[in-house]
Amino acid sequence: MKYPQFLIRHERLKRNWSQEGLCKDICTVSYLSKIEQGKAEPSEEILSLLFSRLGVEWQSSGIYGELIENAWELLLSGHERRFQKLCASPIWNKYLNSVYGLDALLLKTISKEGAEPLPEAIEVCMDHRQLSIQRVLQERFEEAIKLNPCSFIYLAAGSYRYWNGENTRAIELLQLAIQQAASEGRALNIMYAHYYIGSCYANLLYFEAMSSHYKIARSLALDFGEYTILDSIDYNIASIRIELGEYTEALRYFVGCPEGDILHLHKLAICYEKTNQKEKALSVLSRAYEHLKDDPDETVYAMCRIVEIRLNDDNYLDSEEYGNTLMNCFEAMRAERPVGYCIFHMPWMLEYLEYKRKYKQAYRLLLAYPEYRQKAAFKGRL
Repeated sequence: MKYPQFLIRHERLKRNWSQEGLCKDICTVSYLSKIEQGKAEPSEEILSLLFSRLGVEWQSSGIYGELIENAWELLLSGHERRFQKLCASPIWNKYLNSVYGLDALLLKTISKEGAEPLPEAIEVCMDHRQLSIQRVLQERFEEAIKLNPCSFIYLAAGSYRYWNGENTRAIELLQLAIQQAASEGRALNIMYAHYYIGSCYANLLYFEAMSSHYKIARSLALDFGEYTILDSIDYNIASIRIELGEYTEALRYFVGCPEGDILHLHKLAICYEKTNQKEKALSVLSRAYEHLKDDPDETVYAMCRIVEIRLNDDNYLDSEEYGNTLMNCFEAMRAERPVGYCIFHMPWMLEYLEYKRKYKQAYRLLLAYPEYRQKAAFKGRL
């Protein structure tokens, strides 16, 4: 079934109209039934009349496919900002009620952060390329790969596995993304794949492999002017320095770069805390709380509060609030955040559990995060 036939039936049912009421003086009921079943392909004249009666402004002329194909290429080749700008342009709305409507709707949907998939009923209209994007939106990545094994799909699947802490599987998918992107000539996808592989190795604390992939990603990012990637690489490395106890080195980054988001302030406060600069740490946390007023996040608030309690109470390990906040925050991170959040907070979790003589719980935690145990071997090697 093609999209116009689907849309006619969808709009008719939405209005609770009968087929007779819609097609009177336009075509026969039997012909409309065939149209809605995808068994007949109506002329432009009949389409226009049916949509006009439905009150839908159907674009039957003056609409060309080049813009849609340009949008597809921007999406699949990693030009995210240009793709989002195109989908947000006023002209895009003209394509939503045209023969390119399904492409327009699907592309506009995936251009938005946190987008929901389209209704399953519309899948009968989709070709393999369209359905692969629907599967990405549904987080059914293995099916998406079978439908359209291009670098964008491999990259989407790999980055999803990375954010869910499945680093080994993520690396496999991202390596396939690099191979496919090389054959497609899509260098931006190569850059993003190397960045995510480097970040996976950062989570696994394989720092030599991390540095190798970050080096490639950094070089490509410089060529393309993708400064967000450069900032993210530097941020990740500085965060790892905190995990390794290299607080002075990490502080140089967080002080030297422009003030970023709340997580930047959280890590800057820890650097000041660990270099015995209490007043500066508290000042940074105060700025973080101001940010949280505009963008509330209970988990991030708890992360900042944990640092604040340590700064204000030398006996924080005896504090009931500290223990409850730390434990509840850690469980929230396990449920909602990438694995790196938990690994970052492991030193304070183990410190607290050991102080409370909860050795079995600490042991289970170490078993759950084997990556953490590798940190000591890499101290001073970044």
